[in-house]
Amino acid sequence: MATAREIRRRIRGVRNTAQIAKAMETVAASKMRKAQQQTLASRPYAEKALVVLRSLARQTRSGSDALHPLLEQRPIKSVGLIVYTADRGLCGAFNSNMIRKAVDFVNGQEQPYNLIAVGRKGRDFLMRYGFPVVAEFTGIPDRPTVADLSPIARVAIDDFLAGRWDAVYLAYTSFVNTLVQRPTIMRLLPLEPMWENGTPSSVDYIYEPNPQAILGQVLPRFTELEIYQAMLESIASEQSARMVAMRNARDAATDLIAELTLSYNKARQEAITKELLDIAGGAEALAKARG
Repeated sequence: MATAREIRRRIRGVRNTAQIAKAMETVAASKMRKAQQQTLASRPYAEKALVVLRSLARQTRSGSDALHPLLEQRPIKSVGLIVYTADRGLCGAFNSNMIRKAVDFVNGQEQPYNLIAVGRKGRDFLMRYGFPVVAEFTGIPDRPTVADLSPIARVAIDDFLAGRWDAVYLAYTSFVNTLVQRPTIMRLLPLEPMWENGTPSSVDYIYEPNPQAILGQVLPRFTELEIYQAMLESIASEQSARMVAMRNARDAATDLIAELTLSYNKARQEAITKELLDIAGGAEALAKARG
């Protein structure tokens, strides 16, 4: 059994760990609230933009020529996947769940594929195991702007327009609530048409002066918006996962401190009992010697 001094030293170390976990939980909670507000504020606009884009994709699918190259439907011979992970760990299964989802997706592809890694954790894993990573982006701030993510969109759009990729997908973690974050794969380019009850949606839009002039400016921006929204979802999910993980770590440390304190009291009591027995034995031996 460990001595009382060793147990006391271990209690001190676990208590320090609990304090660090509590501080990290507080920081993650603050960041999570800000990220959640930003995510929920932009989500309605991003969802409506996606509805508009899918309506345009339906018009293209109906048999006419594509209104814009980003809406062009062509045989899929190669695939690109943008994978969002965190730059740091200590967020539970957030990174591993997203990486597992992305790996399952690319392993199920019959066509050649390439990856864009956003975040150090995903980049390190994908490059370590030899996945074809054509671009990497790290150090994205906790509160990003569209300008921070425009290089990612530029790579995806340029490769799609150049014909290197015939389909581009987003792999990100969708924020549901503080306890639930769902790894998601969404096709970004070309957009899937919008359907209602198995038939194309009846929504139509009127463009002035003409669709080509407007879409030439709007479609790349809408594509950037979808990438931006996916990043916001991932950041909110990351901070939520980190807050929960640090709370669990703090609770586990508290439980361990209670167990170690009990062991410390037992060890201390045992040491005191031995000292009393030694004193009693010495006193008895001294009495016999005098007698």
